[in-house]
Amino acid sequence: MRIDASLPPDTPLSKLPDFDPRTVPVVGIDSHLARVPAEALTADALRRRFASPPPWEPEIRSEIRFSERKTALASVLVPLVMRDQPTVLLTERTTHLSTHSGQVAFPGGKQDDTDTDASHTALREAQEEIGLEARYIEVLGQMPTYRTGTQFIITPVVALVDPAHTLTLNPFEVADAFEVPLEFLMNPAHHRRHFVEWNGARRDWFSMPYMDGNTERFIWGATASMLRNFYRFLIA
Repeated sequence: MRIDASLPPDTPLSKLPDFDPRTVPVVGIDSHLARVPAEALTADALRRRFASPPPWEPEIRSEIRFSERKTALASVLVPLVMRDQPTVLLTERTTHLSTHSGQVAFPGGKQDDTDTDASHTALREAQEEIGLEARYIEVLGQMPTYRTGTQFIITPVVALVDPAHTLTLNPFEVADAFEVPLEFLMNPAHHRRHFVEWNGARRDWFSMPYMDGNTERFIWGATASMLRNFYRFLIA
Protein backbone atom coordinates (compact mmCIF):
# COMPACT_ATOMS: atom_id res chain seq x y z
CA MET A 1 0.00 0.00 0.00
CA ARG A 2 1.32 3.45 -0.95
CA ILE A 3 0.32 6.69 0.78
CA ASP A 4 0.66 10.11 -0.83
CA ALA A 5 0.25 13.16 1.36
CA SER A 6 1.74 16.65 1.36
CA LEU A 7 2.80 16.48 5.00
CA PRO A 8 6.21 16.76 6.67
CA PRO A 9 8.27 13.55 6.49
CA ASP A 10 8.28 13.20 10.28
CA THR A 11 4.49 12.79 10.40
CA PRO A 12 3.59 9.57 12.27
CA LEU A 13 1.40 7.16 10.33
CA SER A 14 -1.36 7.58 12.88
CA LYS A 15 -1.51 11.31 12.04
CA LEU A 16 -1.84 10.92 8.26
CA PRO A 17 -5.16 12.11 6.80
CA ASP A 18 -7.72 9.32 6.79
CA PHE A 19 -5.11 6.72 7.77
CA ASP A 20 -6.67 3.71 9.46
CA PRO A 21 -4.32 0.76 10.14
CA ARG A 22 -7.33 -1.57 10.09
CA THR A 23 -7.79 -0.95 6.37
CA VAL A 24 -4.18 -1.64 5.36
CA PRO A 25 -4.03 -5.03 3.58
CA VAL A 26 -2.59 -8.03 5.38
CA VAL A 27 0.51 -9.21 3.53
CA GLY A 28 1.29 -12.20 5.73
CA ILE A 29 0.20 -14.25 8.75
CA ASP A 30 2.74 -16.26 10.72
CA SER A 31 0.62 -19.35 11.28
CA HIS A 32 3.60 -21.53 10.26
CA LEU A 33 5.42 -20.62 13.50
CA ALA A 34 4.97 -22.57 16.72
CA ARG A 35 2.79 -21.13 19.46
CA VAL A 36 4.03 -20.80 23.03
CA PRO A 37 2.52 -23.78 24.90
CA ALA A 38 0.10 -23.07 27.73
CA GLU A 39 2.41 -24.70 30.28
CA ALA A 40 5.04 -22.04 29.53
CA LEU A 41 2.59 -19.26 30.46
CA THR A 42 2.06 -20.15 34.11
CA ALA A 43 3.42 -17.91 36.85
CA ASP A 44 6.12 -20.41 37.85
CA ALA A 45 7.19 -21.03 34.26
CA LEU A 46 7.48 -17.30 33.60
CA ARG A 47 9.51 -16.79 36.78
CA ARG A 48 11.90 -19.56 35.68
CA ARG A 49 12.26 -18.09 32.20
CA PHE A 50 13.28 -14.69 33.55
CA ALA A 51 15.51 -16.18 36.24
CA SER A 52 17.43 -18.19 33.62
CA PRO A 53 16.76 -16.74 30.16
CA PRO A 54 17.84 -18.63 27.04
CA PRO A 55 20.08 -17.19 24.31
CA TRP A 56 17.79 -15.16 22.07
CA GLU A 57 17.51 -11.97 20.01
CA PRO A 58 14.53 -9.62 19.72
CA GLU A 59 13.02 -9.65 16.26
CA ILE A 60 12.30 -5.91 16.17
CA ARG A 61 14.51 -3.37 17.91
CA SER A 62 13.39 -0.10 16.32
CA GLU A 63 11.13 1.62 13.85
CA ILE A 64 12.20 3.83 10.96
CA ARG A 65 13.06 7.23 12.38
CA PHE A 66 10.56 9.88 11.31
CA SER A 67 11.11 12.56 13.92
CA GLU A 68 13.99 14.93 14.62
CA ARG A 69 13.10 15.26 18.29
CA LYS A 70 15.68 14.34 20.90
CA THR A 71 15.57 10.79 22.14
CA ALA A 72 13.69 10.27 25.40
CA LEU A 73 13.80 7.32 27.78
CA ALA A 74 10.50 5.66 28.62
CA SER A 75 9.19 2.47 30.17
CA VAL A 76 6.03 0.43 29.80
CA LEU A 77 4.61 -2.19 32.10
CA VAL A 78 3.73 -5.49 30.43
CA PRO A 79 1.14 -6.62 33.02
CA LEU A 80 0.41 -10.36 32.96
CA VAL A 81 -2.73 -10.90 35.01
CA MET A 82 -2.47 -14.35 36.57
CA ARG A 83 -6.04 -15.56 36.15
CA ASP A 84 -6.84 -19.24 35.52
CA GLN A 85 -6.09 -18.31 31.90
CA PRO A 86 -3.42 -15.56 32.08
CA THR A 87 -4.15 -12.29 30.29
CA VAL A 88 -2.32 -9.13 29.27
CA LEU A 89 -3.72 -5.88 30.63
CA LEU A 90 -3.78 -3.17 27.95
CA THR A 91 -5.12 0.35 27.63
CA GLU A 92 -6.71 2.45 24.92
CA ARG A 93 -5.19 5.93 24.93
CA THR A 94 -7.42 8.99 24.68
CA THR A 95 -7.63 10.63 21.27
CA HIS A 96 -6.33 14.07 22.26
CA LEU A 97 -2.84 12.95 23.35
CA SER A 98 0.09 14.21 21.27
CA THR A 99 1.67 10.78 20.69
CA HIS A 100 0.01 7.43 19.93
CA SER A 101 -3.44 8.92 20.56
CA GLY A 102 -6.37 6.50 20.41
CA GLN A 103 -4.08 3.49 20.15
CA VAL A 104 -3.89 0.31 22.20
CA ALA A 105 -0.87 0.53 24.49
CA PHE A 106 0.76 -0.82 27.60
CA PRO A 107 0.59 1.42 30.67
CA GLY A 108 3.72 3.51 30.65
CA GLY A 109 5.40 6.74 29.72
CA LYS A 110 8.45 8.95 29.79
CA GLN A 111 11.06 8.58 32.50
CA ASP A 112 11.02 11.32 35.14
CA ASP A 113 14.17 12.75 36.72
CA THR A 114 13.04 11.33 40.08
CA ASP A 115 12.66 7.76 38.76
CA THR A 116 15.37 5.42 40.02
CA ASP A 117 15.23 2.92 37.14
CA ALA A 118 13.06 1.59 34.31
CA SER A 119 10.91 -0.48 36.67
CA HIS A 120 10.23 2.58 38.82
CA THR A 121 9.04 4.46 35.74
CA ALA A 122 6.76 1.63 34.62
CA LEU A 123 5.21 1.15 38.07
CA ARG A 124 4.72 4.88 38.60
CA GLU A 125 3.07 5.30 35.20
CA ALA A 126 0.79 2.30 35.78
CA GLN A 127 -0.32 3.84 39.06
CA GLU A 128 -0.90 7.25 37.46
CA GLU A 129 -2.65 6.00 34.30
CA ILE A 130 -4.84 3.15 35.53
CA GLY A 131 -4.53 3.15 39.32
CA LEU A 132 -2.72 -0.21 39.38
CA GLU A 133 -1.02 -0.34 42.78
CA ALA A 134 2.50 -1.73 43.20
CA ARG A 135 1.34 -4.13 45.95
CA TYR A 136 -0.43 -6.19 43.26
CA ILE A 137 2.63 -6.33 40.98
CA GLU A 138 5.57 -8.75 40.92
CA VAL A 139 8.23 -7.55 38.49
CA LEU A 140 9.88 -10.44 36.64
CA GLY A 141 12.42 -8.55 34.58
CA GLN A 142 12.98 -6.38 31.55
CA MET A 143 12.97 -6.93 27.80
CA PRO A 144 15.46 -5.27 25.42
CA THR A 145 14.70 -1.65 24.61
CA TYR A 146 12.52 -0.72 21.65
CA ARG A 147 13.00 2.58 19.80
CA THR A 148 9.91 4.16 18.26
CA GLY A 149 9.90 6.34 15.16
CA THR A 150 9.09 9.27 17.43
CA GLN A 151 12.41 8.67 19.24
CA PHE A 152 11.21 7.13 22.48
CA ILE A 153 13.59 4.43 23.77
CA ILE A 154 11.21 2.16 25.62
CA THR A 155 12.10 -0.48 28.20
CA PRO A 156 9.34 -3.10 28.56
CA VAL A 157 9.07 -4.22 32.19
CA VAL A 158 7.31 -7.58 32.47
CA ALA A 159 5.37 -8.31 35.63
CA LEU A 160 2.82 -10.67 37.14
CA VAL A 161 -0.34 -8.98 38.38
CA ASP A 162 -2.60 -10.33 41.10
CA PRO A 163 -6.13 -10.69 39.67
CA ALA A 164 -7.47 -9.18 42.90
CA HIS A 165 -6.27 -5.74 41.73
CA THR A 166 -8.62 -2.85 41.06
CA LEU A 167 -8.23 -0.09 38.48
CA THR A 168 -9.03 3.62 38.49
CA LEU A 169 -8.48 5.10 35.04
CA ASN A 170 -7.03 8.57 34.51
CA PRO A 171 -9.61 9.95 32.03
CA PHE A 172 -7.12 12.45 30.59
CA GLU A 173 -4.79 9.68 29.37
CA VAL A 174 -6.81 6.46 29.23
CA ALA A 175 -10.11 5.91 27.50
CA ASP A 176 -10.40 2.22 28.41
CA ALA A 177 -8.55 -0.73 29.93
CA PHE A 178 -9.11 -4.35 28.96
CA GLU A 179 -7.49 -7.78 29.01
CA VAL A 180 -6.48 -10.09 26.17
CA PRO A 181 -5.64 -13.78 26.74
CA LEU A 182 -1.87 -14.25 26.84
CA GLU A 183 -2.20 -17.53 24.95
CA PHE A 184 -3.91 -15.66 22.08
CA LEU A 185 -1.09 -13.13 21.85
CA MET A 186 1.63 -15.79 22.07
CA ASN A 187 0.17 -17.67 19.09
CA PRO A 188 1.76 -16.33 15.87
CA ALA A 189 -1.27 -17.48 13.90
CA HIS A 190 -2.73 -14.20 15.23
CA HIS A 191 0.29 -12.11 14.16
CA ARG A 192 -0.52 -10.30 10.92
CA ARG A 193 1.99 -8.37 8.79
CA HIS A 194 1.30 -5.04 7.05
CA PHE A 195 3.28 -2.32 5.28
CA VAL A 196 2.82 1.09 3.66
CA GLU A 197 5.15 3.24 1.56
CA TRP A 198 5.34 6.82 2.79
CA ASN A 199 7.84 9.55 1.95
CA GLY A 200 10.11 7.15 0.12
CA ALA A 201 10.34 4.62 2.93
CA ARG A 202 8.59 1.36 3.60
CA ARG A 203 7.05 1.06 7.06
CA ASP A 204 6.26 -2.46 8.25
CA TRP A 205 4.33 -3.48 11.32
CA PHE A 206 2.44 -6.30 13.00
CA SER A 207 -1.16 -6.31 14.11
CA MET A 208 -2.89 -8.68 16.54
CA PRO A 209 -6.60 -7.81 16.40
CA TYR A 210 -8.66 -9.39 19.16
CA MET A 211 -12.44 -9.55 19.36
CA ASP A 212 -13.47 -8.59 22.89
CA GLY A 213 -17.14 -9.46 22.70
CA ASN A 214 -18.42 -7.15 19.95
CA THR A 215 -15.44 -4.80 20.22
CA GLU A 216 -12.33 -5.20 18.09
CA ARG A 217 -9.18 -4.41 20.06
CA PHE A 218 -6.73 -3.51 17.30
CA ILE A 219 -3.23 -4.06 18.68
CA TRP A 220 -0.58 -2.79 16.27
CA GLY A 221 2.61 -0.76 15.96
CA ALA A 222 4.97 -0.53 18.92
CA THR A 223 2.72 -2.52 21.25
CA ALA A 224 2.44 -5.40 18.79
CA SER A 225 6.21 -5.28 18.15
CA MET A 226 7.01 -5.59 21.85
CA LEU A 227 4.54 -8.47 22.16
CA ARG A 228 6.23 -10.12 19.18
CA ASN A 229 9.59 -9.79 20.94
CA PHE A 230 8.06 -11.29 24.08
CA TYR A 231 6.87 -14.22 21.94
CA ARG A 232 10.44 -14.70 20.65
CA PHE A 233 11.74 -14.62 24.23
CA LEU A 234 9.30 -17.31 25.39
CA ILE A 235 9.65 -19.60 22.36
CA ALA A 236 13.48 -19.49 22.23
